[in-house]
Amino acid sequence: MLARHIQGYSARDVQVQMAEAVCDAINNKSDLVVEAGTGVGKTFAYLIPALLSGKQVIISTGSKNLQEQLFYKDLPSLLSMLDISPKVALLKGRNNYLCQDLMEKQLNGCDSLDPKVLDDLLRINQWAGQTSDGDLGGLTSVSENADVLPLIASSREKCTGKRCDHYEVCFTRKARSRAMDAKVIVVNHHLFFADRVLKETGFAELLPDSDVVVFDEAHLLSDIAVTYFGQQTSTRGLTELLNSIIEIYRKELRDSPQIEALTSRCISQLNDWHQQMFDRDGSDWRQLMGDKDLAACSWGLLKELQSLEALLQSHVGRSEDLDDGLEKLNGFTNKLALFFQCENNQAAYSVEYGHRYLTLRIAPINVARECEKLFDAQTSWVFTSATLQINRDLTLFTKGLGIAKARQLILDSPFDYPNNALLCVPRHLSKVSNQEAAVRELVDIATQAINAAQGRTFILFTSHRMMNACARVLQSRVAYPLLVQGQGSKQSLLKKFRQLGNGVLLGTGAFWEGVDVRGKLLSCVIIDKLPFVSPDDTLYKARADSISREGKDPFSTISLPQAVISLNQGVGRLIRDEKDKGVLILCDNRIVNRPYGQAFLNSLPPMARTRDMGKVVNFLKQIK
Repeated sequence: MLARHIQGYSARDVQVQMAEAVCDAINNKSDLVVEAGTGVGKTFAYLIPALLSGKQVIISTGSKNLQEQLFYKDLPSLLSMLDISPKVALLKGRNNYLCQDLMEKQLNGCDSLDPKVLDDLLRINQWAGQTSDGDLGGLTSVSENADVLPLIASSREKCTGKRCDHYEVCFTRKARSRAMDAKVIVVNHHLFFADRVLKETGFAELLPDSDVVVFDEAHLLSDIAVTYFGQQTSTRGLTELLNSIIEIYRKELRDSPQIEALTSRCISQLNDWHQQMFDRDGSDWRQLMGDKDLAACSWGLLKELQSLEALLQSHVGRSEDLDDGLEKLNGFTNKLALFFQCENNQAAYSVEYGHRYLTLRIAPINVARECEKLFDAQTSWVFTSATLQINRDLTLFTKGLGIAKARQLILDSPFDYPNNALLCVPRHLSKVSNQEAAVRELVDIATQAINAAQGRTFILFTSHRMMNACARVLQSRVAYPLLVQGQGSKQSLLKKFRQLGNGVLLGTGAFWEGVDVRGKLLSCVIIDKLPFVSPDDTLYKARADSISREGKDPFSTISLPQAVISLNQGVGRLIRDEKDKGVLILCDNRIVNRPYGQAFLNSLPPMARTRDMGKVVNFLKQIK
């Protein structure tokens, strides 16, 4: 049946093994963890059993790309082939949808907008009249990094619910309504965890309880779970809220000038606190709070906000908008108090610096206990990814999510890696800490490979700084078109790469996974460094301290496994089809001259290996 309906389909034993394992998990209400190497065909291997089961299924992905591929391509193909028609819904986080109310307000106040923002806003307004679902992922006329998007994207903080003039046609509300009524729902991991945490706290749920949940790109789950079992708050939202309270005063409550006076004091205190934070620029909140001046400023800010909260409480009932504002202010003050108090020894308290605002995060060091409660026995849970194992072992993944009893299965790629792929760690590389030498060397190596491959190359970086430094030098060294992350949206860059046929794409984390370029369009992947987490990362430091107290080694327990999985994701961009051929160049000799390098090599596909760039050039020239 598959061969008749799916163009280019070929039978694979590993795909059948995975499908049978998924069947067993669904029938027995058990848990399954499957690493399925590139080419196993894991999407069909879980979709077909899930669809044929007739049960309610949630499929959760780590990326919007895969979410859209499942919903718009794979599911329609399989439903047509199987001749079944369950209701299917796609649901994204609310900030992926256009808010008609916010767009109307921006258009009404467009005189104060930057010309570029106004131009983008008018493009979005034109698109709004054509879209059926309001999904901003379908908006191609505006860059995904455009400044206008946060101004018009749906947001819980700005939502007025049933009082909104656009409530009946609200894109976010309609998407959620479709999901609650569907048999098969495609979501992403962030939305899934947000929904589960809302249920735990007794708030409205977004998703129905389902019989089967499949997590694709499951290697991302642990980090995402940390976000949702912790807390985070952005000072951007607080700034916007305070400004909106002053607007409400001016429009509705001019008889209460103390509202404006106290809110203005809060804004001033928040600005002072922002200034002090940016002057120090530290990410570890526990260390920052050791500074007496900053601590005093922090508690002073909280005291002002609590005073404003008490004042607004005395005006409850006079304005619906002010009542909403009071509820949101209460949420901010509670989160700030929790963050400033810094009392949980089993959590990391970190600060992330944006352009003008801060994000404050409380992240649990270990999420396994919370996840144990999440993955209940009434549901069949399936976890799959191309990168879950370390040294042929899935235990680290299962322990990290509290699913140690799940069945474990490793299915290797059916592709002919020994003959079709070459791994090169070039000789005579400098120490990775010397960035100037690293840029020079990487550009020299990349130039040879790009010319031999006639473009058709990805260069993946572990930092934006290194990417931009190499891009500047490469522009004068190669004749092929360069596409650099940030020049456009991820999808627009990939589309251009495919159209050009001889492009060179430079990217960081976003391009290490969820990117599928098949055939001769991509013949070479170059990676600048082994992707170890920064030792200064606040959550890593907190986890490392906890691991050290248990008498274990943080490097081998946390840092090394994370880097192995990240490298595997980058390597996975190269060979996407059984006929693909290509070269992987890793410009980091630690993989061959450090003892831990073997853990990386054991977890990579079985590619032929060389240290000779001459062999790389010859191999690439033979790929016609």
